[in-house]
Amino acid sequence: MSTSDTAAKSGSPTRAKQSVAARIAAAAGGGALRVFLILAALFWLMPTIGLLLSSLRDSGDIAASGWWKVFTAPAEITTENYSRLLQNETITDSLLSTVVITVPATVLVVVIGALAGYAFAWMEFPGRDWWFMVVVGLLVVPVQVALVPVSELFGVIGIFETTIGVVIFHVAFGLPFAIFLLRNFFAEIPRELLEAARLDGAGEIRLFTRVVMPLGAPAIASLGIFQFLWVWNDMLVALIFADSESAPITVALQRQVRQFGNNIDVLAPGAFLSMIIPLAVFFAFQRQFVSGVMAGAVK
Repeated sequence: MSTSDTAAKSGSPTRAKQSVAARIAAAAGGGALRVFLILAALFWLMPTIGLLLSSLRDSGDIAASGWWKVFTAPAEITTENYSRLLQNETITDSLLSTVVITVPATVLVVVIGALAGYAFAWMEFPGRDWWFMVVVGLLVVPVQVALVPVSELFGVIGIFETTIGVVIFHVAFGLPFAIFLLRNFFAEIPRELLEAARLDGAGEIRLFTRVVMPLGAPAIASLGIFQFLWVWNDMLVALIFADSESAPITVALQRQVRQFGNNIDVLAPGAFLSMIIPLAVFFAFQRQFVSGVMAGAVK
């Protein structure tokens, strides 16, 4: 028997033991990681869980003990807070106003941003690169800087304290990021694919709708989610540019605090109701969102 065969035979049990040990260590490490991630997720969700349970308790129980009392006294759970909330015309009107503001602001940003992103990526026009640098420069302009001059401008043209003014403001400040994101995504589309479509007789509009839009669906979905969440959860812009009759849910809840103080039996269900809708939108489009993020990471 050769020396190499002897070494191989003598070393194989060691390698097998090392392999078993490595597998055990990997399994233990994976289990520990899962436990850590679960604990981190529970810790992160703790305020949301507390808000939900508080919204299901009446004002007397809330004043007497913390929300964790529900686990030992489940009889305290009631839906009366939501019944009273949905009978409150101020809250229901504010929810409708939030939808009226958020949906157009999201759709317009996605549509205009996609068209502009395609133009900056694949169309030739004078000063294209310089105009794109202007768009990139607008990304660093904070919203707070524009509040006073835009308020004066909206007052002159007659759209201050209107829903249209709030939508226009959100669209204006959402477009720079939308154009920047979609332009960079569209620029990664293979040129050969677009040239083949042009050889088949496709014009710019058909090329945009039949080729670019389907390929850019993950990035467009990600942009739509970001814009929707930003507009839905906004309070600063709505507080300044919206009137009392068209105020969104964030402003309505803030005014409830100012009028009634610590009325947690109204604020908790209102806050949870305003939070659950964007969460539902996010989970509905989470696959497209993850695809867009991963595509951007790969590129």
